[in-house]
Amino acid sequence: MEVTAQLKHLQTSARKVRLATQFIKGLDVLVARQQLMFSPRASARPVLKLLNSAIANAEKNFELDKENLYIKSVLINEGTTLKRYMSRAFGRAAVIRKRASHIILVLAEKKPSSPKKKSTKPAAGKKQTPEQIVSYKDLTRTQTDRKDNKPSFEEIKKERKPFINIKEIKDKFIRRSGEG
Repeated sequence: MEVTAQLKHLQTSARKVRLATQFIKGLDVLVARQQLMFSPRASARPVLKLLNSAIANAEKNFELDKENLYIKSVLINEGTTLKRYMSRAFGRAAVIRKRASHIILVLAEKKPSSPKKKSTKPAAGKKQTPEQIVSYKDLTRTQTDRKDNKPSFEEIKKERKPFINIKEIKDKFIRRSGEG
């Protein structure tokens, strides 16, 4: 079984990412993780996060053992290039290319394992049975709970502070300043 993880629009050039990932192809997942942890290249950190994500997907979704996984392939493609301009001498403009890259990481099993139980989630396009449907109302509080927690209009009215007249505030201010 193969597990795929993708990282798109990484703001690093594909050439720099290829330099960070060239030594992990074909390695055991745990060894590759350590290689990326101690790599001095800055682009190794996002690749490490992608590898951890692929391992977590394999364990959670496909119930595979991480000791039985290896990196089958790492594909790095060029992404979109943002073009920015910088002023140069004699009124000229120079193009600055901010390159991005896409990474596709494929993990595979060393020894094929027995197929595990299928998930209970329905496939796309298949209808759910009434037992599988859980309404939003069941997950939230009931209508009676909401009514009990809300204060009544009379309680809100009692909690309000009485309205203060602007004239009273003005009179207090004038008395304090000694002009009244």
